[in-house]
Amino acid sequence: MNFVECHEEPIHIPGYIQSFGYLIGIDAGSHSITLFSRNITDIFTVEKAEQLFDRKLTDFPEIFRSVIDSDLYTSIQDFTKRENETHFDKVFIGGKEYHFSILRSGKHIFLEFEAVQENPNKRISNKYDNFYVIDNEKELWEQLLSTLSKIVNYDRMMVYKFMMDGSGKVIAEKRDENMESYLGLHYPESDIPRQARELYLKKRKRIFSNVYSETVPLISRSDESIDLTFVGSRGMSPVHGQYIKNSGASSSFSVSIIIDDYLWGLVTCQNSEAKHIDLEDRVQAGIFTALASNAYSSFKSKNELNYRLELNERASQLKAEFLKHNNLFDSLADNKGKLRKLPEADGLVIISDGEPVTVGTVPEREAIDRIAHWALENTKESIYVSRTFLKDYGEELELTENAAGIIIYFIERSKKEMLIWFRKEFSEHINWAGNPEKQVGVILQNGEEKHIISPRTSFHIFTENIKGNSKRWNSRDISSVQAIRDVILETSHKQYNAIKALNNELRKVNEELDSFSYTISHDLGTPLTVMKLNAQMLLSNFEKTEKNRNKLTSIVEEIDNMAEMMHDVLELSRAKHSEIELERLQPSNTILKISENAKITFESPKSEIIIKECPDVLADKTMLHQVFLNVINNAVKYSSHRDEPRVEIWGTEVDENIVYRVSDNGIGIPQEEKHKMFKIFNRMDNAKKFKGNGVGLSIVHRIMKRIGGNVDYDSNKEGTCFILTFKKP
Repeated sequence: MNFVECHEEPIHIPGYIQSFGYLIGIDAGSHSITLFSRNITDIFTVEKAEQLFDRKLTDFPEIFRSVIDSDLYTSIQDFTKRENETHFDKVFIGGKEYHFSILRSGKHIFLEFEAVQENPNKRISNKYDNFYVIDNEKELWEQLLSTLSKIVNYDRMMVYKFMMDGSGKVIAEKRDENMESYLGLHYPESDIPRQARELYLKKRKRIFSNVYSETVPLISRSDESIDLTFVGSRGMSPVHGQYIKNSGASSSFSVSIIIDDYLWGLVTCQNSEAKHIDLEDRVQAGIFTALASNAYSSFKSKNELNYRLELNERASQLKAEFLKHNNLFDSLADNKGKLRKLPEADGLVIISDGEPVTVGTVPEREAIDRIAHWALENTKESIYVSRTFLKDYGEELELTENAAGIIIYFIERSKKEMLIWFRKEFSEHINWAGNPEKQVGVILQNGEEKHIISPRTSFHIFTENIKGNSKRWNSRDISSVQAIRDVILETSHKQYNAIKALNNELRKVNEELDSFSYTISHDLGTPLTVMKLNAQMLLSNFEKTEKNRNKLTSIVEEIDNMAEMMHDVLELSRAKHSEIELERLQPSNTILKISENAKITFESPKSEIIIKECPDVLADKTMLHQVFLNVINNAVKYSSHRDEPRVEIWGTEVDENIVYRVSDNGIGIPQEEKHKMFKIFNRMDNAKKFKGNGVGLSIVHRIMKRIGGNVDYDSNKEGTCFILTFKKP
């Protein structure tokens, strides 16, 4: 027994037509008759239908006179030059008027007939002219249904929109009062499978007048399957027929909504009783639907144009902000708020060689690291988008609801530089028209039983709760990220050229500055010492008024500050250029001496300094002293104003490294300033009341890089912990 998926059902070659139609197929070259529907003898007086095979209609002038004399048939060569193009006429057959359609498909030309039906209730107003003045999607589709109801007037008429995953949703509805509303309900992709959507794109109007009527088989001498894609009376598939019956309808009519050559949706009509719509009315319904589709495309294009203009303006402003900086990372960090809002994200992370910069709601640092590593290993495109990231990778990457949806833009993969936008989990409830889970049934096809996906028997609302997704990233969100990408590429290029042009001069200037930093400390040291001594002598001999003493004391303090700054600049230069000798060192004595001196220097005798295990490290002796001097001094200084200042120092072995931690309960470091911590002369806003010049941590950062280590820190309102990573000796 075979199994047939919905998308595998050959619905374009059913082998039969519906009972309202009559079909003759002729060879496109010879015009000889090759096939016909069994009911053709109901309108044409043919004694034996088989005598038609391999003959032309003109061989039977008495039988087909009205057809032969029609302009459509006499110009058949002109009308069938292009495939899949249908032309219409009316003919009288046996005293009754019929619609006569002609079209070519492949090697066949089809002549199709159906009786003309009058529609006494048809009332067409000029409201369709208003399609182009409506700028609201809901109002537009409601206007279309109102217009079509004058022509079609089925019990239920709906506008059905296809979603990105192939499923659909009813977004507009017009129905009789006794009919249950389907507005807002979703339908799974299997209800209108892929091959059905392909046919709706080719044949834009489709009617099933009576799903309970007997079908009319095609008669042909050939065993080949006849493609009836463009035949108006093409029979429906058994699955589709059962689906309509299960919905409580006896008749259905649909018109494709085509926008930019894409099947955007359908006008779907259902009637509880069997009902046929005249061909002219079906054509007119198609025209009105095309007008509404064009109007929708027009105002959507207008809105999109306005959005693009706005996005371009925002991108230009962002570009101007970027060009104020000398490097990309500073540009990104200083504009992080704007970057987050462009794709309407809950949070943003900027990842570069330094510390990640965040804004808004983002995962914890460890989770960010896991996501970045996953992205580098598992993606290839420059922009990665997912609204199901939590559902797909949440367990693997230990994620929380803050990372349900992400967009990643790789600035430069080799440097592991990227931007990651986050959206939180969105509790989504989808109301389906019946349970969307597939059921398997059995049908008899060509004398053979086949398993096939069975249509639902219930259309009662079924609510599905979906977890692990964020709100959908739409096309505008993607466009925003692409605009950011373009700004980065353009400004980075300009910044690169500007920096490259300055590099030669900067190299010379740096050499001069390095030389200057050595000489300035020595050459200015002597005059500063003389100035300080003279100021101290004046302080002891000068007229002892409070005002004069304050001025002299201030001079002495500023001289000390200048001397300290020159000393720090000299140390920074040494950290960059002096030769190093890495050896196994035991830091405990150095740490102890520095700690004792720090309590004296910062007049904090009550500071509790706890020194735990101090394992050996691989470092340069002088540089090791500089590192601990700056870090421990900072810890003691910035915790000295606490009631119970406390500093804790300890080292541990981690893999092939030795990691020292210097923890304090001081003022902490604001998260938003973290990316600037190791820049020279940079001081935090909350540290301004403490003495310092912002050079010490730059020295530490430079030394640790030179000896093959690293410096990092964790901080909050309760204090700061500096993390020094040395190579294991």
